[in-house]
Amino acid sequence: MEHELQQWLDEAMQGKEESFCRLVDHYQNGVYNLCYRMLGNRHEAEDAAQESFWRAYRNLHRYDPSRSFQTWLLSIASHYCIDQQRKRRMTLIAIDEPFEETFGSNSPTPEHVYSNNEQSSQMEELINTLKPTDRAALVLRYWHQMSEKEIADTLSLSVSAVKSRLFRARKELAEKMETRREEYELHERETYEPQKI
Repeated sequence: MEHELQQWLDEAMQGKEESFCRLVDHYQNGVYNLCYRMLGNRHEAEDAAQESFWRAYRNLHRYDPSRSFQTWLLSIASHYCIDQQRKRRMTLIAIDEPFEETFGSNSPTPEHVYSNNEQSSQMEELINTLKPTDRAALVLRYWHQMSEKEIADTLSLSVSAVKSRLFRARKELAEKMETRREEYELHERETYEPQKI
């Protein structure tokens, strides 16, 4: 497969559109997943993935063959998504929303709230509150298993800046998860505590 990918890339760089289309077919899931994790909306992720491939195609002459093509492609997608987030100043779900809006009026028991699916959903909401570049670093690290060096190349940062952003993002997420857990437990106590007459 590596040989085929290299052949398609070489041909695409020589102007063969069909070969670039094969590269799109091969990399589209990874690019779409990155865009979805960063934008949190399927329709916007599809648009962002298409725009990323279009930008890659137009700038193929700038691609440095000494770099990984996948890293270069994800770099284009990451920067595009960061720009989109900055433009719209995205606020998908505020952390301080009332619990009725977050969990619904018929709140489930704490055991159900902290099941794997619920935790995954809450984590996605919290990730959406991070600064765009911090979110990009986190997504590339944990969903694309990139090394700190690869993330640095993708986001045009130094390795130390990536380490710093990952540390800050993990710390911020841990603090927000703890705050949300405490708020939820308080809400549960107030809801189920017998009223004194």
